[in-house]
Amino acid sequence: MILDNLPLVVPIARQDKNSFAYQGGYHVGAKGQYAGSKDEKYFIHNHLSFTVKYHRDDDSELSRIVGFEVHPYSVKHQFDDKWNGADTRLSTCDPHASKFVTNSDSPQEVEAGKEIIFTYDVRFEDSEIKWASRWDTYLLMTDDQIHWFSIVNSLMIVLFLSGMVAMIMLRTLYRDISRYNQLETQEEAQEETGWKLVHGDVFRPPTNSDLLCVYVGTGVQFFGMLLVTMIFAVLGFLSPSNRGGLMTAMLLVWVLMGLLAGYTSSRLYKMFKGSEWKKITLQTAFLFPGVAFVIFFILNALIWGEKSSGAVPFTTMFALVLLWFGISVPLVFVGSYLGFKKPAMEPPVKTNKIPRQIPEQAWYMNPIFTILIGGILPFGAVFIELFFILTSIWLHQFYYIFGFLFLVFVILIITCAEITIVLCYFQLCSEDYMWWWRSYLTSGSSALYLFLYAAFYFFTKLQITKVVSGILYFGYMLLASYAFFVLTGTIGFCACFWFTRLIYSSVKID
Repeated sequence: MILDNLPLVVPIARQDKNSFAYQGGYHVGAKGQYAGSKDEKYFIHNHLSFTVKYHRDDDSELSRIVGFEVHPYSVKHQFDDKWNGADTRLSTCDPHASKFVTNSDSPQEVEAGKEIIFTYDVRFEDSEIKWASRWDTYLLMTDDQIHWFSIVNSLMIVLFLSGMVAMIMLRTLYRDISRYNQLETQEEAQEETGWKLVHGDVFRPPTNSDLLCVYVGTGVQFFGMLLVTMIFAVLGFLSPSNRGGLMTAMLLVWVLMGLLAGYTSSRLYKMFKGSEWKKITLQTAFLFPGVAFVIFFILNALIWGEKSSGAVPFTTMFALVLLWFGISVPLVFVGSYLGFKKPAMEPPVKTNKIPRQIPEQAWYMNPIFTILIGGILPFGAVFIELFFILTSIWLHQFYYIFGFLFLVFVILIITCAEITIVLCYFQLCSEDYMWWWRSYLTSGSSALYLFLYAAFYFFTKLQITKVVSGILYFGYMLLASYAFFVLTGTIGFCACFWFTRLIYSSVKID
């Protein structure tokens, strides 16, 4: 329930302090037993005792609402005479006789075919809380320590990875490069091993290079959207009192970031010697949004079928399609055109005409194995914060600590980049130059763990029994995991792309 844009809360006393934690909304009922009985019964909360808090402004003598609380009770209402609609005098709840409901000692059981009488009472309370800070109670975090624990946990992972990357960069690479550049004679050069050997193949375009361009373009679009939205949220522009403001901001920024998506995909495509830039542009404009829209439409149709008020109305759907076709697609085309007009990025080393044979790889360098290992650390860096995000989406808690979220986002970027660079280096050292897709999938595989965690959360935290509700949950989490895959994969790919260009531009090649 909402009053003056304030959501209804139930104050729950904390054990340790003389303060309250707030639960958003109230439970419709409870399961319990009568004293001395073993049978479980269901009781409905049919009396709501509202407290509306107001703050009187000294200057204007006006009052504004600053709090909206409720205590739900279950009461088996009694009345003496016959039922007379709204004029019936109840003996259990009668304002004329100052008879108020204060407990649930004789609760209302839910029984088939029996009538239930619903009642409420309202108390107005003067409050010291100013109107400007009326949201503070909702946003006070119940457990800051857990968030700091999550940040420290993530920083440990980052420090460990950074140490490895620094070691590879400084010690190994520096040694490699100086050794490669000191080799005078041809005989010594022929006995060379390691990543220098594959210099003639490392920038050979991969299979399905078109699809890679599309996914990298979409990932950049995602990255831009999250970065801009989060900066706005951290600066406090997206207040929770503006319901749905965050989602609207994300959609608008996503649409505008189409420019970056088109630009990135066409630049990469031109580097791969592609010539049909319009084809790649269309794929970038329609692949991810198309998949997302189809999933969203199917899920919405299911909600419609259930006659739920949570369904997105047809007009909103139409507005989304207009945004997509009217703004996003043209911007992707503009970006693509600008990207394709620029000269192609030249690789630092020439590519041989004939592809080199890839030697037999050790078991631990198997693509599937390294890809699955690569996803664990980025997921490990964010999963505690993920718990709070899932709770705020599915259990209607308020999530409003964007400062923490921004920190975790930065940690995610660093982790994805570093784990991909480490694994890419090992791969090139074992003379396997197929790094393009592997670098994308290495960090992108964290989305698989995200989906598995969402499934674990579903079975341990949510009491969902209806099939449609279950389909909704998994449908939306599939969409979120797909978006996470595109984002993390792109971060990993860009880091690797930078890394390979850096190391191959620093060795002398005859």
